[in-house]
Amino acid sequence: MTHPEPHTEPRTEPQPRSQPGTPAEAQHGSRGDLRPPSLDADEKTTLLAFLDYLRDAVTAKASGLSEKAVRTAGVPSGTSILGLVKHLTAVEHNWFTWSYAGADAALQDDESGPADDETAVSLLAAYRRAIGQSNEIIRACDDLGRPGARSLRETAPPSMRWVLVHMIEETARHAGHADILREQIDGSVGR
Repeated sequence: MTHPEPHTEPRTEPQPRSQPGTPAEAQHGSRGDLRPPSLDADEKTTLLAFLDYLRDAVTAKASGLSEKAVRTAGVPSGTSILGLVKHLTAVEHNWFTWSYAGADAALQDDESGPADDETAVSLLAAYRRAIGQSNEIIRACDDLGRPGARSLRETAPPSMRWVLVHMIEETARHAGHADILREQIDGSVGR
C-alpha cells in the first residue's frame, strides 16, 4: 500500500479559499473526492480496505501544508491536523500492537499534542510505520473472532473483528475532523 508523501517545501501563506463555482481540488491540487473501495472480498480484506482508505484520507489531509498550518488549531479544543495524526498513531499502536498482539511495548499517550521537535514529516512517517505494523498483525490473524491478548478497557480482550470495526470508526471520525480543519486552512475539500 502506498501513502502520499508529505509536501516538504514550506509555504509561507495558506492557499486561498476556493472561488465560487470552481472545485477546490482544481485550484489547490488536492486529490478530490475519492470513493470508498469497491470490492467483493472476504470480511478481513473488506474491513482492511476500508480502514486503509480512511488512513489514506487522513494522511492526504496532513500533506502539502506548512508546519504552521498543519499545527494550527481550528477549534477551541485545540485540535489540529497534526494532532489528529499523532493521536491516530498512538491508537493504532495501542489497539493492534499492545492490546491485540500483546507486544511487550509501552502504551503510547493518545492525548498529547505534537511536541515542538516533532514535524509533519516525522509524525506522518510514524503513522505510516504504525499502520504497517498494524497491517502485519491484521494479516497474520486467521480468525477475526479470536480475542486479543489484552484490552485497553476494563473488559475482556476484544476480537480482531471488534478492533477493526472500532479503528474504522475512530479513523473515520478523525478523518472527518481533518477534512473540516483542512478546508478551514486552505479550502481543500474531498477525501
